Formats: sequence, structure tokens, C-alpha cells
Amino acid sequence: MKHVEARPFADPQVAARKLLEPAAGVEPVNGRIHIEKINAPFLSKNGCQATGAEFGAGIGYAVEKGWLELHESGTFVRLLKAEAQ
Repeated sequence: MKHVEARPFADPQVAARKLLEPAAGVEPVNGRIHIEKINAPFLSKNGCQATGAEFGAGIGYAVEKGWLELHESGTFVRLLKAEAQ
């Protein structure tokens, strides 16, 4: 029997909070942050090794909570709140 380790970002709330860290550290251009500025650190930085599905769920949760605004093209986000409540 194989035991599966729990994925730290399987919870969308945890993933969304982790996404806010790089988003808060990026200087927006015209108020917008390129999605790859938060995508790359989330998926690979410091052994995070999150999946694309976890990234998508985190973005969705952050948008739902009003922390981020996702551009209709999907290439930019705008940070609406500096901290997740």
C-alpha cells in the first residue's frame, strides 16, 4: 500500500494566500501584474511544486474573495487588497 503525502496547496485558500506573496512584491505596470510574475514562483520557487490546477484554484479563490482582479484575457491580475483578510 502506498501512502500519499498531503499537498500543501490543495486547499484553494492556502494557495490564494501563497499567490498574494509574490503579487505584493511585484511593481505593477499601469496597475497590472503579469500573471507569469506570480505563476512561476508559485509553481516552482523554493520547492513549492504546486500544480497548475492548484494555481487555478488559488486564483479563483482570490478573485472570489476580492483580493485579486483577473483581466478577461487571463494575462494580468490586479492586486485589490494588500493582505488577505
